[in-house]
Amino acid sequence: MSSDSRAKPAGIARDIANKIAGKRDAELEQAALDWIGAVTGQAVPSGAFEDVLRDGVVLCNLINALKPGSVKKVNKSGGAFLLMANLEQFTQACVDYGCRKEDLFQSVDLWEKRNIPAVTNALQALGTCCQRHPEYKGPIFGPKPAEKNVRQFTDEQMRAGQTIIGLQMGSNQGASQSGMNIGNTRHIVD
Repeated sequence: MSSDSRAKPAGIARDIANKIAGKRDAELEQAALDWIGAVTGQAVPSGAFEDVLRDGVVLCNLINALKPGSVKKVNKSGGAFLLMANLEQFTQACVDYGCRKEDLFQSVDLWEKRNIPAVTNALQALGTCCQRHPEYKGPIFGPKPAEKNVRQFTDEQMRAGQTIIGLQMGSNQGASQSGMNIGNTRHIVD
């Protein structure tokens, strides 16, 4: 069932759809398409972001350019089931490449054009994941990954830290329950 034949959302579903649509960033979407073209070395078809990526062919070509053989069979035609299988293969190949599953989109997000910002975020996550691979020398897309910052402390520094009460643990300086009155006082009747 295509998204064109669905009824328009109403009520809270409309509010959610509008909120998701409000998160779209046309410049970021274009940057993602440019990055895909640079990595694959192929011209990305023109058109709306979601329409270019919807059948999963461009995405499968991207992951195969990053890690050859990730998607063995890319379905270039066929029914919705075969084309949606491309999206499933892409997301699984991204997980195998090192992306976190939480950073990726669900196939229905792109296929039914329900959550396009999730697709953009997934491409940014893939771009960040590429930067972690030392063999990747291609263009940069997405935020720079965090680096380890290992610190070494002496035994003396560790012992000194044990005597300090951190503010996260709270402080009882000047606090008491005297004079506190929450609500009405309790009346005891004999």
